[in-house]
Amino acid sequence: MGVYQRAHDIIQAKTNKALDKAEKPDEMLDLSYQKMLEQITQVRRSLVDIAASKKQIELQEDQLQHSIDHLTDQAKSALGAGREDLAREALNRKATAQAQLDAMEPQDQQLVEEEGKLTSTLDALQKRVNAFRTQKETMKAQYTAAKATTEVNESVAGISKSVNDSGAALQRAQDKIANMQARSGAMDELLESGVLEDVGGSTDDIQKELDEVGAKAEVDRELAAMKAGLDAGARAPEALPAAGPADGAG
Repeated sequence: MGVYQRAHDIIQAKTNKALDKAEKPDEMLDLSYQKMLEQITQVRRSLVDIAASKKQIELQEDQLQHSIDHLTDQAKSALGAGREDLAREALNRKATAQAQLDAMEPQDQQLVEEEGKLTSTLDALQKRVNAFRTQKETMKAQYTAAKATTEVNESVAGISKSVNDSGAALQRAQDKIANMQARSGAMDELLESGVLEDVGGSTDDIQKELDEVGAKAEVDRELAAMKAGLDAGARAPEALPAAGPADGAG
């Protein structure tokens, strides 16, 4: 297979696929029905044309027949008047008119046959159109029902997927909440145990240094107080003996 043939086949396949996708059964049925109605209209127009042609031939035949009758009368009158020459001329003209009249007979017969064929064709088309119209409406109803069913199934499938997605999102949210609650509980336990102090507080570096200085000063004060107590105990005078009777009074 040549390259051009393959390219042609590919294009044709894609075109057919696109057409199949774009084609809607209900629209195609209506289009076919419309074409059948157009065919019936065309046949009816042809019947009208044949009827008009028959009428025209009938008028011409009537005129020729009238001329033949008139020429016959003229030939008789001329012969009665002793004018055989005129009678002969009238008969010659009668013969010409008769020949024309006879020539129209096959045309008339042909038109009758054509009219009969078209009438039969019209009857057959009309029956086909009536049957097709009933079938068309039935098939359109079936297509509408099938389309509705497909749309409902697709909608249900979409709802199911949405429910599944919602369930997954709900599970993720529950997991996240549980994780946050677990972290919060762990933080509370650590704070209560003293392992963490002011976790997440607003204490900055300066405040931390101030707290350290304050703690150190408190220690220094306590140490100084202890030293002062020790020094005071060391400097306290020994207790004097209790006073007795005056010396020499005894």
